Amino acid sequence: MDSAAARPKPKTAFKKARVIAPLHTAGPVAVTPDGSRLVTCVGEDALLTDVKAGVEICRFAGDTESITSLCITPSSSHLLLFTSSLSLRIYEIPAFAVPQSKLVKPVRVIARAHDAPVHVCKADPTSTYLASGSADGVVKVWDILRGYVTHLFKGHGGVVSALAFNYPFDPSSVVREQKMQLITASVDTRIRIFDLSAAAARATGGSRPAAVLEGHVSVPRGLDVSADGKWLVSGGRDSVVLIWDISSRTPPAKKSSKGKGKETEFAPVLHKTIPVLERVEAVGLLHPDEDLAGAPSGPGKLRFYTGGEKGLVRIWDAREGNVLFTLGQEQEQATEEQEEQRQIVDAIYVPASSTIVSVHADQNILFHSLSTQTLSRQLIGFNDEIIDATFLSPNLPLQASTPSSLSDTHVALATNSSLIRVYSTTSLDARLIAGHSEIVLCLDRGAQGRVLASGSKDRSARIWAPVRPRAGEEAASVPDWRCVAICEGHAESVGAIALSRKAFAADAAPSGSAGDSLRFMFTGSQDRTIKMWDLSAVPLSASAEDEEGAAGRSSARDINSLDVAPNDRLLVSGSQDRTAKVWEIDYVVSGAGVRGELRLLGTCKGHKRGVWCVRFGRAERVLATGSGDKTVKLWNLDDFTCVKTFEGHTNSVLRVDFLNAGMQMVSSASDGLVKLWNVRDEECVATMDNHEDKVWALAVSSDESTIVSGAADSVVTFWQDCTEEQQVEKETQRAKLVEKEQDLQNYLALHDYRNAILLALNMGQPGRLHTLFATLASPADDGPRAPSITGHAAVDEVLRTLPGTDLARLLRYVRDWNARAKTSAVAQRVLHAVVKLRPAEDIERAFDDEAAFNAAAAAAAAPPGEDDDAIGGKAVVAEVVPLEGRGTTALKELIDALLPYTERHLTRMEKLLQDSYVVEHLLSEMDDGLFGELGDEDDAENAMDVDKAVEVSA
Repeated sequence: MDSAAARPKPKTAFKKARVIAPLHTAGPVAVTPDGSRLVTCVGEDALLTDVKAGVEICRFAGDTESITSLCITPSSSHLLLFTSSLSLRIYEIPAFAVPQSKLVKPVRVIARAHDAPVHVCKADPTSTYLASGSADGVVKVWDILRGYVTHLFKGHGGVVSALAFNYPFDPSSVVREQKMQLITASVDTRIRIFDLSAAAARATGGSRPAAVLEGHVSVPRGLDVSADGKWLVSGGRDSVVLIWDISSRTPPAKKSSKGKGKETEFAPVLHKTIPVLERVEAVGLLHPDEDLAGAPSGPGKLRFYTGGEKGLVRIWDAREGNVLFTLGQEQEQATEEQEEQRQIVDAIYVPASSTIVSVHADQNILFHSLSTQTLSRQLIGFNDEIIDATFLSPNLPLQASTPSSLSDTHVALATNSSLIRVYSTTSLDARLIAGHSEIVLCLDRGAQGRVLASGSKDRSARIWAPVRPRAGEEAASVPDWRCVAICEGHAESVGAIALSRKAFAADAAPSGSAGDSLRFMFTGSQDRTIKMWDLSAVPLSASAEDEEGAAGRSSARDINSLDVAPNDRLLVSGSQDRTAKVWEIDYVVSGAGVRGELRLLGTCKGHKRGVWCVRFGRAERVLATGSGDKTVKLWNLDDFTCVKTFEGHTNSVLRVDFLNAGMQMVSSASDGLVKLWNVRDEECVATMDNHEDKVWALAVSSDESTIVSGAADSVVTFWQDCTEEQQVEKETQRAKLVEKEQDLQNYLALHDYRNAILLALNMGQPGRLHTLFATLASPADDGPRAPSITGHAAVDEVLRTLPGTDLARLLRYVRDWNARAKTSAVAQRVLHAVVKLRPAEDIERAFDDEAAFNAAAAAAAAPPGEDDDAIGGKAVVAEVVPLEGRGTTALKELIDALLPYTERHLTRMEKLLQDSYVVEHLLSEMDDGLFGELGDEDDAENAMDVDKAVEVSA
């Protein structure tokens, strides 16, 4: 009895708790001024994401064309974007960070805003105007709310490459200077300053620049103006940053003789040239009061940042011309392709959070903290195909033996890349682990997730350990990982890896090892060998080297999967030769050193295709294998026979694992499904579907409450166990149903027909409702009771006053009853009562009300907060307002369904009436006139009664 009580309950349901989907595939990026939300491009759609929670808030409906430029107004109220179709689309950004399922529609669309693609756009500080620069050298200034062009500037010698507004603000001045300037840069290397004020526009003819700055020799990619309007900083692909004084009103001495009025009024001066020794893609000025670690701040300080081809953000002192510090890590010995992927394509300064957001060519978005000079957050835009996944517990102490809050806090992903992704399980924050030179093919964890092992196409395996924070330092949400061992020796790609399930404690470790360490590791390769590696000299958090221990010939074909038993005594290998081989591990630690051997115990044969995955049971001596023959097989390790076969997938089974002390299994396959199986009855109890391609990666958390699946569609799904929630919900629904049924019985006993009918309609039980109408007493039974159509006057009153939505639901039940001869009598009686008691307008209005109610229910089912934004709110209101005639289609369908069956019942009754005359005639002939004419009058009265009965029934 005790063992039965201790046995865990089987899991029956998993819900989609969280998804890591593509965040940024290509195109521009924008951040709200407070740094809390991020707009990125995924395909042809713009995506709004909550940065801290890592949750998608909404998507903005695109026009099926790629997005070329976008920006967010400083008030965070509008998103403005341009697409390849040359259209300008203006959206209102939802005020709340509650996820929405519906696409956000634009409030304004300008079909052909430019005659050429727009690559840069910028909103002014007041969120009133938008400047856009196109590839044909035209710059337009738009009124955002009204959607018309206020200024048009031509004359740029090619593609417009950068824009900046200059609205000077001097805190010491009593009256704010009404100066509005737009600064542009183009591929002709010139920087132009346009005055947007009405008076200046009239004086210059409306389109001529107030000044043209020449200093760059290549295209300028970044512009920014100081808050007081004095300094302009520009950076370009000529590897220099220029500092301009644009407040100067005294012309240079050599130009004074030309006598041009505009030059005497406004003549910017080049103040300083700073070589940055890399192509600059983004440049901007920092706020004078920005608190930089180790650098004094103040009103007189002029500091700026640059981002470019080296993938680093540098902070500069503009007056001294030197680098204060660098954000990011410079990659050593990087290939040309890796350097190209790491370069920065844009950098955004967020003063509210003292953060610089850098956007890289490899779709990664990095958040650098200026106050701590560290990487505070990293968002990976696109993961490509997910090949493998495993949970990690970098902060778990070695003494912890049971799952705790520090277990499975991160998940590692191997994708179609040489970089390993490590994600936090609670947010989108991630880190990239660099080290392999080719694609990483497999992952495994050791010491309960404290270390990570990876195998790659570069024919090597690596051991990674988390970097411990220094004393006094706060631990990062995702720690950095360092390679502590490299295993080289295979002749081909390493496609399978398995670490020992146990680790040495410091006091039990072999001599020569420092502190806590691992035991051994196995790698399987396309060279058809399995190698055993001694890791006793590899500590869990220090750098060390490893030595090759033993190697054995395993298979005639590629090795797909390896697994080590929980007690570290057995190894199993799955291969393309359709077999799984079980090996005994001989690992001996002695004073002379460490010795390791493998001895083949048996071979599991029975699959018709290659074996993709092998997994030992955690509680029993069993082995599970997944194969290309679409099945999962369970094997007995005593005699290596197949004891159970699980069929249900429609394509190759790629991953399999045990749950619930071996009572259940979970599998993933090329059909994009994850299935949960009961081992005892070989039954699939749950199917999880959120992928559109092969599910290569599957990982189960230590407490078995979370399953992670990753597929070739670059989507990672976290499935949360919701068995208890479903059971509680079912129990609650059952209790409510019992309570309602009791109330229904009470209403019937008290002859409270109104509440009984309303409750039956609310419960959605047409059978109970039919029984109620069928058991009503006939008027002839009670004699003195007032005549009624349904058989009871109270029920007639209920039908006369029934609300619109309930009346429509009742008529739908009548339609269903009318389709069967057994229940048609009740249906005809109720339909007759409704037609007699309610005017036609009431019935039509009832279906209109039902349509409006359904629309309101659909709107209420949408996530809260959607009604609050202007776009979504208008759309929902348009759907919820009950318009006349909305239910006409439903009413017509109902009548079309009632007519043929009613006509059939009428024909049947007429035939019955005719048959009754024949029977009457036969009976009279059989009596042979025995009763004579005494019964003629009675027969006539009986015939009239039959006619009346037929008429009522019809």
